[in-house]
Amino acid sequence: MPDTFSEKYFRFLDSLKPLESLPDDTETIYPYNEPEVQNCIHLFFNKYYHDSNPRTFLIGINPGRFGGGVTGIAFTDPVHLEEDCGIPNRFEKKHELSSRFIYEMIRFSGGAEQFYSRIFVTALSPLGYTWQGKNRNYYDTPALWETLKPWIIKTFRRQLELGARRDVAFSLGQGKNYKILCSLNREYGFFNEIRPLPHPRWIMQYRLKRKEEFLTLYRDEIYRAGGMG
Repeated sequence: MPDTFSEKYFRFLDSLKPLESLPDDTETIYPYNEPEVQNCIHLFFNKYYHDSNPRTFLIGINPGRFGGGVTGIAFTDPVHLEEDCGIPNRFEKKHELSSRFIYEMIRFSGGAEQFYSRIFVTALSPLGYTWQGKNRNYYDTPALWETLKPWIIKTFRRQLELGARRDVAFSLGQGKNYKILCSLNREYGFFNEIRPLPHPRWIMQYRLKRKEEFLTLYRDEIYRAGGMG
């Protein structure tokens, strides 16, 4: 029997080591040593990824302090981990904006079981970053990007080996993350095509009145790409 997606993911996490020092006073978010994080990750991936099916990748920037930076699961805050994924946890029950949109979209698209059977939500950088206690993106300073770039390329290739569909992937964000993804894709040939979607946080902060429109956009774009249905 081939290794399941979840088994390969656990090995990926075991090999995931942050760089020892980063420029511009940047600090790394690394939650994976915490027993509660390890427990929730194993429950989540054994529940939704215990098979060898290829997944369409939805690729964000990097984990933030209140979602994946807490639970260890991309775009999943402690509230939605418990309420939508059925995984009780001892984390402080705080919502995170991007996670709220993602899980509204997951419910809109048929629920977590159906969604995760076809989709892997991740980030170009599998670890998050902070500066003076605030979220920082991997590209926020030129020195940080140049330092992280070889490591990000190496770890993203490992993510693809989990079981990525190579015909199409989606960038969560239409700005710099999408541009960098496209540039790397031209050089390394990760996917045949990368399509951009508006970033969940941007929708929730600046286009909340049009949320239903964006929920439909996500569902329909992913469906047309063959990622659901």
